Amino acid sequence: MEQLAVVWRAMALDRDPDADVRDLRGLAVRWADSRFAFWNCVTLTEADAGAELLARRLAQAADIMRAKRRPGFLWLFEDLLAEEARGTLAAAAERAGLRYAFPGTAMAGDLLPIPEPSHPDLTFARVTTAAQLESYADLNSRGYGFPLEDGRDGLAGSALWTSGVHAYLALRGDVPVACAATVEAAGRLFVLLVATDPRWQRRGYGEAVTRKALYEGARATGLTRATLHATAAGAPVYPRIGFVPHSPMGFYGLRE
Repeated sequence: MEQLAVVWRAMALDRDPDADVRDLRGLAVRWADSRFAFWNCVTLTEADAGAELLARRLAQAADIMRAKRRPGFLWLFEDLLAEEARGTLAAAAERAGLRYAFPGTAMAGDLLPIPEPSHPDLTFARVTTAAQLESYADLNSRGYGFPLEDGRDGLAGSALWTSGVHAYLALRGDVPVACAATVEAAGRLFVLLVATDPRWQRRGYGEAVTRKALYEGARATGLTRATLHATAAGAPVYPRIGFVPHSPMGFYGLRE
């Protein structure tokens, strides 16, 4: 949760210097109001929240989300909840006007440094130009099922993504087929926005480019611990690199 709050603060402010970035009691708001819905985030921050407190925080999060122009997600780390609250989660979310969107898993590992990666089909290129950044955005849009314009709205024009983030494209010939990035966050190397073009999935491309982003990020920073938040599609890949699943997550949007 803390890694999410640190990284998404930087990402929201990179997208919009006037983004809604607030640390409220029990809630962290990281909302760029971008068409790229991943940059619009609220998360619960209290440990051992009971059923009553959970219901109150979900209602507060939903109210914040309703006040925004663009949709986004509540990211909920289930291990932060008291055991009795987990059994009430679905009903409390329903009462708050939230819908369960998709699952995730928080992972971490003391796995760095790793060997320099390679793949017989691929070369790797660091994202340093506007054209490469657009390719990175388009891979995420295709991988996560967003319109291309949404991903471009989230990343286009970013100086952070072409300098401070270790963002890499995996190229098959001259065609970008997968991407991954790492960024330093509070003494950890955080993995974000890993995606593979659906036409090229299940070939090891996502794992290879994630290893490249980790390798280069660790080489640049000297960090040894890495963290990430995986979707269900990516969750089987990361333990092969050395990540350990720690906490189930749920992503929630507003009910229409």
